Parts: sequence; C-alpha cells; structure tokens
Amino acid sequence: MTGVDTNLDPQVDTRTTKLAIVGAGSVGATMAYAALMRGAARTIALYDLNASKVEAEALDLRHGIQFAPMAQVIGSDDVAVCEGADVVVVTAGAKQKPGQTRLELAETTVALVRRMMPGLVEAAPDAVFIMVTNPVDIVTYAALRVSGLPPERVFGSGTVLDSSRLRYLVAQHCGVAVQNVHAYIAGEHGDTEFPLWSSATIGGVPLLEWPGIDGGGGPLTREVRDRITHEVVRSAYRIIEGKGATNYAVGLATTRIIEAVLKDEHRVLPVSRLLDGYHGQSDVCLSVPTVVGRDGAQTQLEVPMSADELADLRASGEALRKVARDLGL
Repeated sequence: MTGVDTNLDPQVDTRTTKLAIVGAGSVGATMAYAALMRGAARTIALYDLNASKVEAEALDLRHGIQFAPMAQVIGSDDVAVCEGADVVVVTAGAKQKPGQTRLELAETTVALVRRMMPGLVEAAPDAVFIMVTNPVDIVTYAALRVSGLPPERVFGSGTVLDSSRLRYLVAQHCGVAVQNVHAYIAGEHGDTEFPLWSSATIGGVPLLEWPGIDGGGGPLTREVRDRITHEVVRSAYRIIEGKGATNYAVGLATTRIIEAVLKDEHRVLPVSRLLDGYHGQSDVCLSVPTVVGRDGAQTQLEVPMSADELADLRASGEALRKVARDLGL
C-alpha cells in the first residue's frame, strides 16, 4: 500500500504551530481569544510578568476549548513559555490615555522593548516577531535595532486595522459589502496616516470614479473622503475615550496577520516594515501594502501614488525619523 505524501498538497500543513503573545492585558487576552476561536495555532502561549493575571487568562481560555478548534493554551510569567514559538506578538507596553497621542507613548515603550527583546529572541530565535504595542512604527524600529534580526522577521501590525476602518466607512457610504472595498491606509499608524485613494477600488471600479448606486450614499467627493479620513484617524481616540482601550478589532486584525504568516498565505497587508528606497523613503518603519507569508513581511508593493500621497508619505517618514532620533535610535 502506497502512503500519501501530504507534502505534495499545498493545502495540507502537518507542522505544529505555536503562537506566543507577550502581554496579557486587554489587547493580548483578546488576541489570544480571537486566535483560539479562529484556530490560528495549535499552541497559544501567553507571557506576562503578572503571574496571577496571565495564569487566570490562560485558564479561562482553556475552559472554552470545547467550543473552539482544538489547541493547547498555556500562560506564565517566565519567558520560557515562548520557547519554540513560530510567531511572537508583542502587545505589552504603556497604556494610551485619553487624548494622548501614540507618539507620546514612545519613550516608555521603547525602553520596555529594549529590555524585552533579547530574552524573547533567545527563547524563540526562529520566530517571526509582530509588534502591536503603540507607537507601533517606532516600537518596530526599536525592536529591529535591538534584535539584530532581518527586517522581514520584525514588523508591526501597522495600518491593517486602520485600513479595515477605512473600508468599513467607505462600504457604509456606498451601500456595498465591505469585502468588495479594496483600499489601504498607508504611512504612520497614527496622526500622519493617509488613505491611498488613487489606487482604491470597489468591485473593480476606481473609487474616485464611483458613480453611486441605488441605496448608497452617492459618489465619494473630496468632502466625503476628507470626512472618512478624519474619522479613521480619530477612531482609536474615540474608542479610548469611551471604554479605555481598543481591543476587539485589533485582536481580529492581528490574528489575520498571524494566519498569513503561519499558513504562508502570501497575503497583501499594510504592515509596518523597514523601508529601503520605497518611493524615496528609507531608514524608517511605515505601513505600505506588503506580501506576508511564513518568512514574515516580504515584498513591499510599490503602489502608484498621487503627488499628494507621496507628500503624505514623506511627512509620515519625517515625523517618525525625528521621534527615532530624539530617542537615540
């Protein structure tokens, strides 16, 4: 009897996958829950210095495994819990306060990254590291410098969530399913981020040429686009003011990135990765559409940009490089 070689089927992956999440706060715990419910990894490890908190979160998740795809959930205040991880997601950091910008968080969080990264790399030397902690672009740049790992293996969640917010608002205005909107937010995950309107489409129709449909909100005029942009940029502040933190959507967005890595999907996502000559921008981590797979954030797609979009990209780069310089990075 001839055995079946599952390696011939690209849809079959027999490897055991391990996801380590650093930080068991609202974002980390929600991310673990989202990853568990979606069956993203066979082992989910939570690491947090608060032993009672991380052990309780892991226990709570384990009690729900009957209702989710089978997985092992572990939690500890010992970094060894991350050993052998394929993906390490870093959510630990200072909590953003109402009215506080992401960049104002930089100094405290960068100091934390400098302390954490060596131990995490030692525990999981072959992992892909996804930074979620804000300000994510600066944190990613710092983690890259401290770790010495190649840029494709240390990248940030970037504007994946912001792009989801953009698509939702466009879909609401136009009266179409959000899955049919293809548009990206680029640049900083923060106040200087900007939409790539010139390359956006709805069902193959260029967004700037959208005529409107029955039951929709009409064409996307400059006024409408400006309103949507403002709402995307201010969304996190609005949520933080109301409930203290964002956690559900970022948990789902990051789980989508994790799946792209572990399943080697080669999915195009606007993650924050070191730029090297991208539309003239170098030595800065910014979000642009990037192919994400098992080796991490790979090819950055050089999307055609309008003159205004190129100017916005430069402005994002300059703002973040200044912060990096001020922090001695």
